[in-house]
Amino acid sequence: MTNTLIKQHSVHAQQLWFTGVEQVAVREHILAALCADELLVEVECSAISAGTEMLVYRGQIPNDMALDATITALQDQQQYPLQYGYASVGIVKTIGINVDAKWLGQRVFAFQPHVSHFITTPANLIPVPADIAAEDAVFLPNMETAVNLIQDGSPALGERVVVLGQGIVGLLLANLLAQFPLAQLHAVDAMPLRRERALQLGVNNVFDPFSSADTRALKQQLTVAENNKGADLIYEVSGAPDALNLAIGLSGFASRIVIGSWYGNKTAAIALGGEAHRNRLKITTSQVSSIAPELSGRWDKTRRFDLSWQMLRNLHPSQLITHRFPLSDAPALYQRLHQSPAEILQAIFSYSHS
Repeated sequence: MTNTLIKQHSVHAQQLWFTGVEQVAVREHILAALCADELLVEVECSAISAGTEMLVYRGQIPNDMALDATITALQDQQQYPLQYGYASVGIVKTIGINVDAKWLGQRVFAFQPHVSHFITTPANLIPVPADIAAEDAVFLPNMETAVNLIQDGSPALGERVVVLGQGIVGLLLANLLAQFPLAQLHAVDAMPLRRERALQLGVNNVFDPFSSADTRALKQQLTVAENNKGADLIYEVSGAPDALNLAIGLSGFASRIVIGSWYGNKTAAIALGGEAHRNRLKITTSQVSSIAPELSGRWDKTRRFDLSWQMLRNLHPSQLITHRFPLSDAPALYQRLHQSPAEILQAIFSYSHS
């Protein structure tokens, strides 16, 4: 293969734009010619992150910070109209004259907003291993988040662990935790479909947070003796600030709570009085853009990505995809996610190219 240039003005990219509260539009953009150090990616599929993208869709993002401080395409976007999305997989179709020819034809992952084609540099791409399918590779950022949550929580032999929230990150996290020799592993989510999948992925029991009977049953499960009750480790990945009060209610003495949710501009009153104060709780926020300081001497992003690829091989998370849509259906899909989230586990955009 040669790395000759094509006429880039002939490439018409379809781009998804968030144009206002509960408003999205698909716009056509004619790409410029490649620079010598750039390449063109034709996207095969991109995954919707229902948690963070619905914050953008509903206008619940903070106005004083970038959508992501580490993803180049999202650093300057704070107000409508804006692009969002961070999980795209595609094939490198054209390369500039200074780009290594090995990139041509390579399947790649990119932290890229939803778009049919885009121009970037090799530094912004991650090669997808040959044995991983595109619809599994698109889960890379969520799997990396789950791996990071494991590292930040440090689950130990024989512990009692609870995961609040069984969206995609919660399900991936539960599956990783199921590989540990834990005494108990419980999942909490209001949506029956998510609870069903959590059981399939290895949790011991599932509970509805809005059922008082379920909450009592979970607390009973976590009680070994009067002086030995509560979860050792609780992950909050529901995206609902109110869930922090449930996490506190499920805690015991010296329990650890790891908050993996991004709440945007949503807030809630957190009950830190009473037993929460006396229990010496350790509450940690976890965010995948960095490595925990205590691990940074041995771990870097490359090592964590390598581990994430292996976890994707083990699970084949494309089994969690329930809906596939063309980008043109984006307005209807986001409204559906807004109004009827219980019926959608993972939705992706699939791109067909003539």
